[in-house]
Amino acid sequence: MSRGPVRVLSLGPRPYAQALRLQERCVRAARAARARPGPGGPGESLVLSEPAEPVYAWGLRGAPEPAAAAALRARGAGLAAARRGGRITFHGPGQLLAFPVLDLRLRRLPLRGYVAALEELGLRLCRRLGLPGARALPPPLTGVWLGDSKLCAIGVHCGNHITSHGLALNCCTDLTWFDHIVPCGLEGKGVTSLSRELGRHVTVEHVLQPFLDSFQEVFDCALVFSEDPGD
Repeated sequence: MSRGPVRVLSLGPRPYAQALRLQERCVRAARAARARPGPGGPGESLVLSEPAEPVYAWGLRGAPEPAAAAALRARGAGLAAARRGGRITFHGPGQLLAFPVLDLRLRRLPLRGYVAALEELGLRLCRRLGLPGARALPPPLTGVWLGDSKLCAIGVHCGNHITSHGLALNCCTDLTWFDHIVPCGLEGKGVTSLSRELGRHVTVEHVLQPFLDSFQEVFDCALVFSEDPGD
């Protein structure tokens, strides 16, 4: 079974919950494509968005206690549980969310190798933007780091070899939102952004093309752009 192109859905600013719903539609499409013999509809996808409002999200572990959740909500943020690995983190304006929906069985890629590929994607993007000092840390730590500060968080889900969720890259994110949590459950670690590290304002739009170039290199694929199919 040969791989087709990866369909890119670039949503722009959207509520986090809406991006999640579209991602789930893409997961269902990928499963349906695997079940069909021969060419058919969309298989693999890449959902890109910028959270339109601040939200704290957590994975399969690490939901906040009720009092902590109420305090976060009082700051004007939404709360969301996500079907991914990892603990609580922040998503908001100025951040690029990338949800690759890929078939790891088709790609003959183990889950740990997939996470390493996402890290390599982030590292290539950083080199393109002039940050050669970015690095990945040994497992169990994930993501892309500059010193002891995380630039890009990674949290994935894989069901029946189909991936979902992915990475969150701080471009011009207001980093003070992270002050109210222990990001990803990592005590003593910080967070940073492209704008902070490069000393200039770097928007999500600025990084989209170099991100896509890096994605094509790492996952050895062609990209086709699709209109937003809706919510």
